[in-house]
Amino acid sequence: MDTTKLFSLEGRVALVTGGSRNIGKWIAEGFIAQGAKVYISSRKADACFAAAEELGPNCVALPQDVSTVAGCKALAGQLAEHETKLDILVNNAGAAWGEPFEQFPESGWDKVMDLNLKSPFFLTQALHGALKAAASADKPAKVINITSIDGLRLNPWETYSYHASKSGLIYLTKRLAARLISDHINVTSIAPGAFASEMNRAARDHGDAVARRIPAGRIGTEEDMAAVAIYLASRAGDYVVGETIAVDGGIVNAHLGGSIDA
Repeated sequence: MDTTKLFSLEGRVALVTGGSRNIGKWIAEGFIAQGAKVYISSRKADACFAAAEELGPNCVALPQDVSTVAGCKALAGQLAEHETKLDILVNNAGAAWGEPFEQFPESGWDKVMDLNLKSPFFLTQALHGALKAAASADKPAKVINITSIDGLRLNPWETYSYHASKSGLIYLTKRLAARLISDHINVTSIAPGAFASEMNRAARDHGDAVARRIPAGRIGTEEDMAAVAIYLASRAGDYVVGETIAVDGGIVNAHLGGSIDA
């Protein structure tokens, strides 16, 4: 058994949406460190180009708004100008919206559902040909959806469309996996817990307080996120199909609920 190259991404091409900051950027940085060429996309062109420059010569910016089907097809077209195949797609671009039930607006529903749930499906569809071109039985292509532990359990905030979109994406991951495995494309998902980011400002701004409610006693780090993405993207994860991995310090699977005894 040769384990020396299990986590290598040497020679592979990846695309990470929402790759200009936080989770997407950490994953892109991890992929590059393992030898991949990484394309990052985000809605804000300036941020996208700045992140690509920071990440170095093996990172290329492809700015695009993927919240629409047209945007997904446009991004696939942009990638096709550079590459004929795609080994790894990370559907990370996402949005959140919190508002009381009585006032929760249609705009907050549609924005979140479009980016978090519709976009991963139609971008994967648009890149199906490029993924198939890279895939083989002994070296499958990979689609990694970034979901959330909020798709596995409730949080106390009124983020109705976020909960619905992430739980839907977890199940969509399974359905896509069932279809695309015949093309030697493995679909999986990562469900992050508390990581300091623009979307999780509680962890960003009050990390010590948040950590006290996590079984592991800390919030997640950049390396924690990069590590699981590298695992799924590399040879190490070739036999993992349709699975969602919670990366949360034990919140979902190792947290004891309070007693309801009188």
